[in-house]
Amino acid sequence: MNTANDTSARAPSWKWIICGLLLLASAINYMDRQTLANASVRISREFNLSQEQYGNVEAVFGYAFAAGSLVFGWMADRFSIRWLYAVVLALWSMAGFVTGFAKDYDQLLLCRVLLGFFEAGHWPCAIRTTRLLLDERQRSMGNSLLQSGASVGAIITPLVMRFLMTEDTSTWRIPFFVVGAVGLLWIIPWLVMLKGHDLRAPAPAASGRAASGSFLKIVFSRRMLIVFFVIASINATWQILRAWMPKFLQEGRGYTEAHALYFNSVWFAATDVGCIAAGALAVWLAKRHFSVHAARVLVFAGCGVLCASASLVPWLGHGWLLLLLLSVAGAGALGVFPIYHAFTQDISSEHQGKITGVAGVAAWIIPSFLQKGFGWLADRTGSFDLGFALAGLLPLIAVIPIWLFWKNTNSSPAKL
Repeated sequence: MNTANDTSARAPSWKWIICGLLLLASAINYMDRQTLANASVRISREFNLSQEQYGNVEAVFGYAFAAGSLVFGWMADRFSIRWLYAVVLALWSMAGFVTGFAKDYDQLLLCRVLLGFFEAGHWPCAIRTTRLLLDERQRSMGNSLLQSGASVGAIITPLVMRFLMTEDTSTWRIPFFVVGAVGLLWIIPWLVMLKGHDLRAPAPAASGRAASGSFLKIVFSRRMLIVFFVIASINATWQILRAWMPKFLQEGRGYTEAHALYFNSVWFAATDVGCIAAGALAVWLAKRHFSVHAARVLVFAGCGVLCASASLVPWLGHGWLLLLLLSVAGAGALGVFPIYHAFTQDISSEHQGKITGVAGVAAWIIPSFLQKGFGWLADRTGSFDLGFALAGLLPLIAVIPIWLFWKNTNSSPAKL
């Protein structure tokens, strides 16, 4: 394995155990994030929020996430991942915990800003970890495990909230306390399983000035421009579906809160299947039929087609067909992410954290603006349908620049 650190003394399964810890970190990340979405109807009623105001709550989370991506992207390349990861996870867990004390709209906004800023540290740390642990042929699968944790956390969250929330509408606060406290437990196995030298990157061959110039060249390269477009597109789709699904089901199609929570778990299970299947399929295609690049493009395009099925939402009412279509779209919406991460990992090992962080700005600035726009559109039209339909088309559009302009440097099938 071509990594910066010497892990030859480790058991072969060790790197996949670490990937399992990354999966759990993603799960915790999404449990803290999804607690709000699953309690959105209760919170909106208690704080008397319009759809646009709720969209703004999601938007400020995204803007803070964009800022945090820059800060922690830089830190991930400069400081020990072992300690940085533990610190940011503790801080975002605390931010989620204090959300349970929010008394009004302004306090809720502040809590979401803090949560978004510190949650942003997860991805630069996690993507740099898989970049150091796994080789090019393994990264799609490693990234699938990492990304699938988002679904695992989101599957668990509605069930936890269904158990913790009673008929008393104020009990929406309890899950914030519970989920925030649980996150701190992850730090223990992370520090035990990893030692200080395990994820140490090689020293840069160039001086600090040259390295900075090299990174600036990367930022303005063709590949990074493609990355910016792709992540803005696919994350806009994912964040809209993730944040608005409970409201869409309850206020848009008349489902009860209980039914919406249970389906939310089913929906995220479908996204997890899509995520794992995408990574596994990319590896299988690369092993038997295609180059690594071609396999990734084909899987990305296939996931885009699945996600585009959300464009049929306006023509479907309450019923099993609507739920099936939403599940298919969700599988495609998350399936593109491990492939996207694999593309970014081909750009630079030395600057992986900063690449993830800078890409995170595009990943959150535009989608956050669209969150507020989605709420505005829902207020004006009295429906979530058009917003869902438009969001579903973005991943299919995102594959176009990858297909046309991402230079293929691996023209032969991978030998695993």
